[in-house]
This record gives sequence, structure tokens and C-alpha cells, in this order.
Amino acid sequence: MNDSSETFVNMFGGSPLNRLSWLRTSHYFLNAVVTLPQTKWLLFNAGQPLVVSNPSTPQTRPQPAYLSTSEVKPLLGPQPYFGQGEKLGILVSDEINNVRHSPTEAARHHPQSRPIVFLGVQEKLANGDVLAALPTAEFSSPDFAVEAIKKLDGIPYFAMEVADVIQDGQISEEGMLELFKESSQDTEGKVFAWSEPRALLSVLDHFAGAVFASAKSLVDWNYRNKFCPGCGSGTYSMWGGWKISCLTLLPWSDNTGKRPCPSGMGLHNYTHPRTDAVVIMIAIDETGNKVLLGRNRKFPGKFYSALAGFIEPGESFEDAVAREMWEEAGVRVWSARYHSGQPWPYPANLMVGFYARADSTKPIRTDLDNELVDARWFTREEILAVLNHRSGTYLSGRDYKKIGDSLDKKDDPNVKALAPGAKVEDTKPQADDPPFKIPPITAIAGVLIRDWAEGKIGFGAGQTVGPSL
Repeated sequence: MNDSSETFVNMFGGSPLNRLSWLRTSHYFLNAVVTLPQTKWLLFNAGQPLVVSNPSTPQTRPQPAYLSTSEVKPLLGPQPYFGQGEKLGILVSDEINNVRHSPTEAARHHPQSRPIVFLGVQEKLANGDVLAALPTAEFSSPDFAVEAIKKLDGIPYFAMEVADVIQDGQISEEGMLELFKESSQDTEGKVFAWSEPRALLSVLDHFAGAVFASAKSLVDWNYRNKFCPGCGSGTYSMWGGWKISCLTLLPWSDNTGKRPCPSGMGLHNYTHPRTDAVVIMIAIDETGNKVLLGRNRKFPGKFYSALAGFIEPGESFEDAVAREMWEEAGVRVWSARYHSGQPWPYPANLMVGFYARADSTKPIRTDLDNELVDARWFTREEILAVLNHRSGTYLSGRDYKKIGDSLDKKDDPNVKALAPGAKVEDTKPQADDPPFKIPPITAIAGVLIRDWAEGKIGFGAGQTVGPSL
């Protein structure tokens, strides 16, 4: 049985940052923290993260590039960066901003001001204790903010998407990379580049992975939502990139002849940062010695993984587990148990891991929704043999490209279940390759399979009751 007291932290989870969400509405706080010398930035170009490498040490893989505010300043637009007034260079007045649900809270609405995402602060530890939190009242004015920010002993992190700068012809991709090199405080041997985001999965540690996941999802959300779903007007960024609002709601907007935007009611926000839940699950037979895995049509040959599917309206997680198992494999399951979750920033999913009970003597059907080309029961010995094989959880370069192309063409949760963290190796099939392959443990699918194979999850004695449906 799984030890319920154990906390599972999968890749991309366990955010190390204090998000300081209560200060996202304070432009005094954001304007103070963004200029700190220790502040770090992650940049993206149409979702591709900026990475840095050193050709003089070829054994070192490219890593995420963390830039300072001075290095990205040419891309930030005019100051003030947050809480912009009607005219460029003017801070919004407190009379306008200090009303409930003000549409000017930490606003960036000028065309030159692309969205900026405040991710949080990596706090340092003092005498073993996290430093005292910063209350909202300490950022009620610029003077208070200057004094309060002195208490901040840590590293703030921001993120920004720069694709529009390149697409509008303001600067080329090569020119922007050269700009980073010229402005970098330590350029010796460094080479900047834009990376396919999944290629970072084999080099990210847990800290970098968690920061990257938040940054990738939020910059993507800001980049995609450029028009109000209520009236079709343009949108702008608020709350340090955590809220998108309609331009018609700004107090100086000329709305003559227009109907009021429906988003003006309540929080005037239809598009809160989005996370779509996906259940991902394995079925364990009644003996406890077999597990059901499937091979999606978009998987490379011989790859099997956990089954997965999006939560639908009116469903619980357990409902979705049962429905997806039936739709994809024709298998009825019961006694669904939660294992752990994994944020998946492509673009913004939460993989919710489950295991459930099923009857391995019943027939398997993959012809219901035709998402799988095969599904079968594997014994514990078969799974352990693959886990212990040198290439049992590896992907070749061809496999990796196929998965990436599939993900770009269709948002398929079954393919998501396989892709994260797979190691890329440009090798041809070998005679001693395993009979099948499974995901690595940087993917929650791989964690579920491994934990079952190693006896860390299962069902207690006497739990043999069949499905109630």
C-alpha cells in the first residue's frame, strides 16, 4: 500500500518561489522589485525558452538563461513598468487605482508594454527560518515601498514573451541574441539560443523545472489571449501578468456608441490563468501482479504508457478515470486512488495521477474511440526488466521529433503522458533493445509504473469487490 504520509513531488512541481500573490495588485511593489540588481528574467520567443551554452565545454548541455533587468531593459518599454496612467511615463493616480477591483491595478496597457509575468521570490533562509512575509500595507505608497523592499532578502523572478518584437520587425532573432550577448555581464564563451522547450527536460533540475513550468504556462497564456472574449476588444496585462482585462474598462477609454463589455461585472476578468486537468492512470489487476498500459497512435513503436484524458464538465477525477479507461481500452475500473500530480506547461495542464483496480480476465477493446493501437496487461517481471534495461526509458532523436510533431498538431493527453523528460539519443535500434519501452520517471506516467513495479502502490487484502457500474 502507498504510504499516505509521503509527499510526491514530480518534475515541474514543488515551486521553490514565494509567489507573493497578495502583492500582484500593487504597482508600488512590482516597480520596486523589478529594478533590484539580483532580479532574474526568463525570456521566451513564441514559447521557445532562451538558453545559454559554452562551446568550450561541449559535454555541458544548454541551460536556461537567467538575465538581469539591465540586460532586458530595452524590451520592457517605458517606465513606470506597472500601474501605467493614460499617458506614457505617468503613474496612475491613487484616486483612480484605489477602488475595489480597479482596472488599473499594476496595469501594463500601452502598446509598447508587452505583458510581464512576476513569478515570485526565491527567499533566502535566515537562522533556519523563512523571512517574515511582506504585508500589503507596506506597499501603499512609493516611499513605503522603498523602505519595505529593503526587507526582501531573496531573488525575484520575472518572465516575458518577446515574439511580438521579432514578428513586428523591430529586431531579428539574431539581433536579439546579439543584444543579450552585448549586454550580458559575463559573456566569455557564452552562446545564447532559442530552444525547443521539450529539449530542456533532460537537463532541468527540480528548481529550474518548477520555475520554468510557471513561466512557460503564464507567458503562453498572456501571448494567446489578446482579445476580450466578451466584446472582442483588445486586452491588456494586470497583476504582474496574472490577470488579463478588456481595454474598454480603462477609465479613460472612449466607448462612445459601444455596449458595455460584459466583463465589466464583478472581477471584470473572463480569462484567469488557465490550467486544464488531465487524469492519467494505470489499472492494476485483482492479483496485484499485472498492470494495464496502452500504445497511442502517435507513440513511437514499442512505447507503452499510462492512459490519460481531459476532465470533462460535470466530472470528478474518479469519474474521468473510469470513463477514459472504458473509452480507450474497454476496461471497467473501480477503487480509483490518487497518487500525485504533475504540472505540465505545454501549454498549461495538470496531470492528476491515479491507479485503479480492474479485472485482467475481461477482454480489452481499443476500437471504441480508436485512440490506442494496442493495450495489454504486463506482469511485474516484464516491467522491472524494462526499467532495469539501459534503454528501457530512452527515446531516440527520431522518436523525440515524432512526439514533438504530434504534440504540435494535436493536444493529445496520451502523448503528453509519454513526452516529458524523455532522454534523447540519436541511435538506431539495437539488437539488445528491450521488447517494449515505457516513460522515464521524470514523467508522472513513469512514476506510476515504477512505483507499482517496486511495490510502493497497490491494494490491500480483501479489496476484490468489482465495479459498481
